Amino acid sequence: MSQQVRAAVFRPNDERIDAAVELLDSLGATPVADPMLAVEPTDATPEPAEFVVLTSKTGVELLAGAGWTPGDAVLCCIGPATAAAAREAGWTVDRIPEEYTSAGLVEHLAPDVSGKTVEVARSDHGSQVLLDGLRDAGADVHETVLYRLVRPEEAGQSAVMAADGDLEAALFTSSLTVDHFLDAAAERGIREEAIAGLNRAVVGAIGAPTRETAESHGIDVDVVPDEATFDALACDVVEMAAPTYHE
Repeated sequence: MSQQVRAAVFRPNDERIDAAVELLDSLGATPVADPMLAVEPTDATPEPAEFVVLTSKTGVELLAGAGWTPGDAVLCCIGPATAAAAREAGWTVDRIPEEYTSAGLVEHLAPDVSGKTVEVARSDHGSQVLLDGLRDAGADVHETVLYRLVRPEEAGQSAVMAADGDLEAALFTSSLTVDHFLDAAAERGIREEAIAGLNRAVVGAIGAPTRETAESHGIDVDVVPDEATFDALACDVVEMAAPTYHE
């Protein structure tokens, strides 16, 4: 590669952005760390239920720090990162869907939750698909907001770089990262230029909901990995972007 791929990554400004930067660097890319999410805990904890659904590593860590445990509930985690954090907290993970999305979780749990109480504990930006799907399956569903996701004031370096044609790749890990990227661009008066810049780059979305959000704003998505993990997203995006710079 005669020029490294400059890849924007929008993970929260904690160990996740550090791990993302390290991975992209190991893949031969130049990471552009531009956290688009900051976590504001609500200090709430889930209500007792027969099933408890956790949808993020952040949620697990907040609950573990508060001393909460799932007790006798069937603990359901949306994907491997959430499950690994739960196991690290000393909890037994009972259910993980094959598809790491709200729709995948509904499909996985629907046969078993009719007449059951289900507690969904997550951020304030969780998909309504999960709540509606579980209710349609006959569950008595309650949602607890564990934390709010806000955009850091300093976010937006990547939008400027995209508008200037200085990005070769961008890795969106949720619909909210797309929205916050575009909000940051709009505040700088470069929303359309930033979208045009992304459409000259390789854009990756971690899953179908993120892809749909991006495409609804006119962003062309080139990569959706088979597995909805950041590692898979990064590998696929860098692999697609890298040949552009072969001599």
